[in-house]
Amino acid sequence: MIKYKLICKDCDKSFDSWFASSLDFEKLKKKNFLTCHFCHSKKVEKSLMAPKLINNLPNKKLNEDNLNFKEINKKLKKYKKFIEKNFDYVGENFAYEARTIHYSKKEKKKGIYGTASTDEIRELREEGIDTEIIPWIEDKNN
Repeated sequence: MIKYKLICKDCDKSFDSWFASSLDFEKLKKKNFLTCHFCHSKKVEKSLMAPKLINNLPNKKLNEDNLNFKEINKKLKKYKKFIEKNFDYVGENFAYEARTIHYSKKEKKKGIYGTASTDEIRELREEGIDTEIIPWIEDKNN
């Protein structure tokens, strides 16, 4: 995996994104699949980056980073449990169900969660339908 800092040529905002390899980045770029997280423009480029080199940091710093990762992971798992308990799972039909709720006159008691493509999320937001993307961490008890 490789992380690149990307910059949008339309809105000048930068964001990080992960790719399987530098070759995968180039393939996605060539096929025009990369979009800006903010304005959804396709004019996204890699910005200059310095490689992160491992240095002789004290073990304390490494342990702090590991603790931060564990805390974030724990928080995301907590969010996942809350969502599973309090929202209705609609699977791949998320975009359809979100539109049905948004344009319906009836008040829905529970929110929904499911799977949608980035294009579907963009279209929902353009229609004024409030959506969020939440990282879904699998529980591994090993």
